[in-house]
Amino acid sequence: MHRVPWWGLVSSLAAPVLLIGGWTVAAAIQPVHFDSFVRTISELAARDTPHRWLMTSALIGVGLSHIATACALGCAATAGRLVHGLGGLATLLVAVFPLPAGGRSSSAHTFAATVAFVSLAVWPAFAWTRSQVPGRTVAAFLEPKVSAAATCTLLLTLSWFFAEKFMSGQSVGLAERVAAGAQAVWPLAVVLSVRRSRQT
Repeated sequence: MHRVPWWGLVSSLAAPVLLIGGWTVAAAIQPVHFDSFVRTISELAARDTPHRWLMTSALIGVGLSHIATACALGCAATAGRLVHGLGGLATLLVAVFPLPAGGRSSSAHTFAATVAFVSLAVWPAFAWTRSQVPGRTVAAFLEPKVSAAATCTLLLTLSWFFAEKFMSGQSVGLAERVAAGAQAVWPLAVVLSVRRSRQT
């Protein structure tokens, strides 16, 4: 079992803090009430949104955090780490290609966001591993069954968001925040699980 370096713990903690803190503060400082249940995270970083720099900076931080955590999780399978890192890179591209002014859509933004969401939902399914040392177990959250359950849960939350988005539902903002929040928290849970396994 590889040890997760201290900066891996920092990066895994930074992702949910930056994401949830970013969308909370960015919505709070809007000059006009921003309904987070209905409106998406990306709207807080759209080109014509006041103080868009805040959500844009948060997204950049989240993307870099995911990439760093993927590098730190040497005990996870390589495929899972690559998919996790891809999710972080795609999150950076979400910030690079913001929504245009006037509430219009952007194919580049939509593509980057889709890759980010899907990658961050499925990476646990590729990250599971088995112990190479007889009598020694892997971290609980890297076991095959747990990793599969995590991916199923993350895909369920993502499906809710996609359904709300495509049907123009009234809870699209809430669904997106549940999906994105869960995706940001899971790497932290894995890192804590690995570190706990190292101590027992």
